[in-house]
Amino acid sequence: MLRRVNRVLIANRGEIALRIIKACRNTGKTSILAYSKADKNTIPVEEADESICIGPPPAQQSYLSIPALLTAARLTMADGIHPGYGFLSENGTFARLCEERGLIFIGPRAETIWEMGDKARARSLMKSVGVPVIPGSDGIIHSEEEGLEAARRIGYPVLIKASAGGGGKGMREADNEEELKKNMKEASTEALKAFSNGDIYLERFFRKVHHVEVQIMADREGHVAALGERDCSSQRNHQKMIEESPSPIMDEALREKMEEAAKKAARASNYVGAGTVEFIVTPDRDFYFMEMNTRIQVEHGVTEEATGTQLVETMIRIADGESLPWKEDLTPHGWTMECRINAENPFRGFAPSPGRLLTFEVPKGEGIRVDTAMRRGAEISPFYDSMIAKLIVHDDTREKTRKKMKEALSAFHIEGVSTNIPLQKAIISSKAFAEGGVDTTYVERHLKEFLQSAENG
Repeated sequence: MLRRVNRVLIANRGEIALRIIKACRNTGKTSILAYSKADKNTIPVEEADESICIGPPPAQQSYLSIPALLTAARLTMADGIHPGYGFLSENGTFARLCEERGLIFIGPRAETIWEMGDKARARSLMKSVGVPVIPGSDGIIHSEEEGLEAARRIGYPVLIKASAGGGGKGMREADNEEELKKNMKEASTEALKAFSNGDIYLERFFRKVHHVEVQIMADREGHVAALGERDCSSQRNHQKMIEESPSPIMDEALREKMEEAAKKAARASNYVGAGTVEFIVTPDRDFYFMEMNTRIQVEHGVTEEATGTQLVETMIRIADGESLPWKEDLTPHGWTMECRINAENPFRGFAPSPGRLLTFEVPKGEGIRVDTAMRRGAEISPFYDSMIAKLIVHDDTREKTRKKMKEALSAFHIEGVSTNIPLQKAIISSKAFAEGGVDTTYVERHLKEFLQSAENG
């Protein structure tokens, strides 16, 4: 008989920590927040049933410290750990150590995290079960000569990718052999620094594609459901800025094929919990597997609003051994969009903008949701990610949702730090976005125009 979770240690911070605290409350669990000294005076610490300090502000000494988190779990008598997203959420070693200590890891099994986190191994597994993958190298590139030979076979341009990690780190483009030789070294060095793993591989690089991901949820009995797709094509430097559901390029036939591929990926990896299978879609409407995120996504709120679900709560119920609450796949209804609000200065190379929030007024109204752990007077720490809020809007049609998002961005008032709100408004207001024509490199290609538009208001 499966044990049930009663006391959940939350190994994260900010809005996702607050989201997990609320999910614990709604499922009858005790929430225990592990926090760093930088986060002592924050809303999540106040809202959690219990809290414990795990170290100084630097993430390596707190949120990324496995010994500190396991000690916190023991001292607070936690029997489950929710990693949220980022930090240790996709660390197979952390998941395994939790399992060995009798803690229920609220996420997939350690073996799944390892297999799908190694991009080269994941590609091989997907090919074996018939999921289309981007043409690329046969595994890890071990030498410059091997990389050059693989690129000649694949065809330029190519994308160099870190086998471990994500978030755009260890990723470089190359249009020719000289660029490939230079960028392979840079990508490997960056990957080694970011993930303690310098392994890289190559993929064919498609410049004008849409980034479409399918949300899946799987229970311990092997049932898998697809919960619609999100389009994440509005990106800068491989970082998502705006997400929406459904995708503006989607039709029923393509959705059915992509959802079936996503469920194949989940079954092949013995998946449990919430996960996202990411694809690129070419102008010819061919789609290819990119990677699988073995955690709750930053943009999970888009799917929640589009399908009327509670994904974080469902993760906890599945960890308790419950079956999926849905008997079939879910389709997005209406239209939902999300803008990530970051404390950064787009006009100064997107430099982080830490500081105190002198004003923090969020938009309100029907179909408007703001996920944040911030308030007026809160301190934006220089130690962590610059995202301070997620603005999510929902309406009947894409155009109504787009206009509502534009109005909501205008009603979001923040003083004390710089934010990317002006840039987000410029993108949302553009003709290309209105027509659903923003591909994964569009924002980069037109960044100067967007910044000029943002400056002009």
